[in-house]
Amino acid sequence: MDAEGIARELKHALDTCTQVTPFTARMPGLTLDHAYEAAQRVRLMRTKDGARVVGRKIGFTNPSLWPIYDVHQPIWGYVYDRTLTRAGEPHATCSLAGLADPRIEPEIIFGMKRGLPGHASVDDVLAAIDWVACGFEIVQSHFPGWKFQVADTVIDGGLHGKLVVGPTIALSKLGPDPARALESFAIELSRDGAHVESGQGSNVLGSPLKAMAHLAAVVATQGERAALAPGEIVTTGTITLAYPIRPGETWSYTVDGLPFTGMTLELTS
Repeated sequence: MDAEGIARELKHALDTCTQVTPFTARMPGLTLDHAYEAAQRVRLMRTKDGARVVGRKIGFTNPSLWPIYDVHQPIWGYVYDRTLTRAGEPHATCSLAGLADPRIEPEIIFGMKRGLPGHASVDDVLAAIDWVACGFEIVQSHFPGWKFQVADTVIDGGLHGKLVVGPTIALSKLGPDPARALESFAIELSRDGAHVESGQGSNVLGSPLKAMAHLAAVVATQGERAALAPGEIVTTGTITLAYPIRPGETWSYTVDGLPFTGMTLELTS
């Protein structure tokens, strides 16, 4: 399998905001191992262009998405300094320029003070977290109509487009049982003031903490270059469905059960 050629084609699609025929439609023998190898080569190309890896995104942690996209397992990709916005305030703007067919997802985000072993428990994850935030990930697809197989999504960086991180809080602010709080909280997602969907923490593989443990187990099998590092920002997957977006819209969420004030995101061209 020509991992370098696949990576060059995907990188060109990224740079030109164009879409390509899914690789799996053209290469029936393409495996997840091939896909992660190609994704690593895309990472090298992006960092050669000056981008810096600052974290990870975990994708497809919400099983309600699996039958919609015919992807039935979580995957991961990199977050870069050029794709990250740390809002710091409960109101932010985000340009959709350069994104292919973008969609929006509300997510729980962790700042990690240390890495995780492959056999990490929920308690191990809690001990490794420096801060917690809620925010929006903007995902994109370089494959027409959001039609692909799981290997395609890995090559496409886990479909990561941009990450907007809301105000952060210390883990201790989640109360005496942060694991329970992250499993049971509820979120209300709205567009232009109209309610779109309700979600809860358990939609994310049972809990965003369990999504982190899953990520640690996967990267532990992929060698040192994939290992989680201290200081990484990890967004754990969408709490609701992913919704198509366009410039001029304003998306917001409110949270019940976690001490977040909610967030509003204005989308621009």
